[in-house]
Amino acid sequence: MATSFVSKRAPIYADVPDEKWNDWRWQLSHRLNSAEDIEKVVKLTESERKALQKQDLFRVDVTPYFISLIDPNDPDDPIRKQIIPTSDEMEAFTAMMEDSLAEDRHSPVPGLVHRYPDRVLMLVTTQCASYCRYCTRSRIVGDPGQTFNRQDFEMQIEYLKRTPQVRDVLLSGGDPLVLAPKILEELLTRLREIPHIEVLRIGSRVPVFMPMRVTEELCDMLAKFHPLWMNIHVNHPNEISQELNEATDRLTRAGIPLGNQSVLLAGVNDNVHIQRQLVQDLVRIRVRPYYLYQCDLVEGAGHFRTPVAKGVEIIEGLRGHTSGFAVPQFIVDAPGGGGKIPMMPNYLLSMSDHKILLRNYEGYITTYEEPTDYNPASAAKFKGQKRFEPGQTGLTGLLDGDQMFIKPEGFDELHNRDGIQHRLKDENKWKPHGIGSGETD
Repeated sequence: MATSFVSKRAPIYADVPDEKWNDWRWQLSHRLNSAEDIEKVVKLTESERKALQKQDLFRVDVTPYFISLIDPNDPDDPIRKQIIPTSDEMEAFTAMMEDSLAEDRHSPVPGLVHRYPDRVLMLVTTQCASYCRYCTRSRIVGDPGQTFNRQDFEMQIEYLKRTPQVRDVLLSGGDPLVLAPKILEELLTRLREIPHIEVLRIGSRVPVFMPMRVTEELCDMLAKFHPLWMNIHVNHPNEISQELNEATDRLTRAGIPLGNQSVLLAGVNDNVHIQRQLVQDLVRIRVRPYYLYQCDLVEGAGHFRTPVAKGVEIIEGLRGHTSGFAVPQFIVDAPGGGGKIPMMPNYLLSMSDHKILLRNYEGYITTYEEPTDYNPASAAKFKGQKRFEPGQTGLTGLLDGDQMFIKPEGFDELHNRDGIQHRLKDENKWKPHGIGSGETD
């Protein structure tokens, strides 16, 4: 039988009246950020104390609610490791980068990342309720001097207005739910006024760090902007409390579909059984596991990294062992800005011209007989207008017949070998008939 989710409050907060404890503004204004403050809740290790005394470390702030979820007697507590720094953050590692996903390189205007054809990431603040020690945006997050101003916002809106291929906008940061309610509502209103934007999304860890922010008033306001989706960020079952359960209940009752994005972290959740409990607890609170990320190559996060094989092992231990909708995609966000690449165990063992060989989670091996009379020319015809994806059709463009090859940058120039234009170099010689710009009849 499933156990009930619990509510915790550290002894230091025992005398705080409920009306204050449940006020998200009180939680924000009473965050802990020094060794002296944190040691009132948990006894610090020497490594933690050394890190907290370092001047230029990534920002530390923890809400009273979230630090109360830590077992103060366990130096390896999985929540503790996520929010209290250690001296390991000071260690460099091979391939470490300030902006490992090249987000700033792919920003046509400040704070707007346009990596995929039809959707953008819109960074609206650099502030969070608490700060994760493995934050992929630690280059800007937590620094008030890096926050986005009104001019940046207007540039983002103008870019979206003149880019009709964008149909999906994800608000992130920082965390959009720490914004003043009126500012957040204005952001959403301005986006909804753009006709070609179909879907709005919010990425937030506030429901986890500070579930009391998810008030009925907030949910009523968000519900005005449907279709609106939200992804939260839970890494360990210990983060799922009665308060988070109530917060997700309010959000789902407001018609907001919820997903979860987690990060694979060494010593925190790099265990099949922990991950299985996590995804099963998430679906109990009506949150669908969406992504499990490989830890990024970001400064200060080297000690959290696992081999990619660990993530594949975890997916192997979830697929077939729990409900299909509870299995997230394991993702490597490609260093250098290549975007999200899914990783998974290999279930396709072999294939012939009419048969494929498959295995399931138990090691059961079977064959699937392919049709021998399938005629691609008789496939269903799409009668609409294909969505415009300039320069980004990728492999689908090859499969769709829009082009026959994708060449690395400078490929033709390299193989020209600084040669001359001569009588044998006729562009028509390498135009594939019936594909892309080739002639059709």
